[in-house]
Amino acid sequence: MKEILLRLLGGQTLSSAETKSIMLDIAAGKYPEVQIASMLTCLKMRGVSSDELIGFRAALMETRVPVDFSPYKPIDIVGTGGDGKNTFNISTSACFVVAGAGYKVAKHGNYAATSVSGASTVMERHGVKFTNDASRLYKSLEECNMAYLHAPLFNPALKAVAGVRKALQFPTVFNLLDPVINPCQPPYELLGVADLAQMRLYADVLTKLNIGFSVINSIDGYDEVSLTGEFKLVSPGFEHIYSPENLGLPKVAPEQIYGGSTPEEASSIFDEVIKGGTVDSCPDDTKARKSVVLANAAVAIRTICPEKAIEDCLAEARESMESGKASETFRKFVELNS
Repeated sequence: MKEILLRLLGGQTLSSAETKSIMLDIAAGKYPEVQIASMLTCLKMRGVSSDELIGFRAALMETRVPVDFSPYKPIDIVGTGGDGKNTFNISTSACFVVAGAGYKVAKHGNYAATSVSGASTVMERHGVKFTNDASRLYKSLEECNMAYLHAPLFNPALKAVAGVRKALQFPTVFNLLDPVINPCQPPYELLGVADLAQMRLYADVLTKLNIGFSVINSIDGYDEVSLTGEFKLVSPGFEHIYSPENLGLPKVAPEQIYGGSTPEEASSIFDEVIKGGTVDSCPDDTKARKSVVLANAAVAIRTICPEKAIEDCLAEARESMESGKASETFRKFVELNS
């Protein structure tokens, strides 16, 4: 580690093989916490390269609790978090809309880091019991198109850095890893990021990993399609800036997608959002939230089917939500996972 720290202090980057080896040694307890903290601080100050991130990820994939969903070719829908916006559970809602539209979704998530309600929070409030039992996860994916992988049950190596991460009190490379360590290694991913630097980093990482991806960033700093203004979308061979008007959706105000001040309030918002019925007939705030979920679900469907026009993907998402298929998918998911 001494040599590694000296190189990092000198501004050098590490290879993916080196960061993989470092992470495996950290998981094995070979380094004192002060050295791990020093390394994380150096990486934070200099910025992490895509190859370094890929190496850390490779180690976590090697030590994970594996789940093989490859026959189903699912998508993960996730945001990096940390945008400080405390939005409602947009990506989780979009997962059930996409699943209701007939696509397989394997969401990797956790409790909230910076907002009131993370994916695990809202699911737990509905009675969902988390598991890493492969047979139960397969059954859920098979019968309702949706499986949920609660992160702490699948990445035991991260326990080795939990204390250091808490003590440092700033985001580290492990925060960047969270969106790319889904243990089933899905072939598709919709990833929301809070800034353009992260967009470039993840686009490079996902390209090198040969994952079909869309990386999105709302220009005003949301790590999802917020419809509060323009958003940028990058996918393999494609880059475009959209406005809400381009999608035929209303521009929304930031307060309309606020996630509430308690988990109870967040859970109530989630229930209202995935309920069936015509979106345009809803009260303004509910219509705004549903429109945001439709936009994110449409981009997810386009990620799986890049040959489809975004308008057609939006129509599929709308049909899933308005027909009640999304809410029925969630009801079945809770039934299977409680």
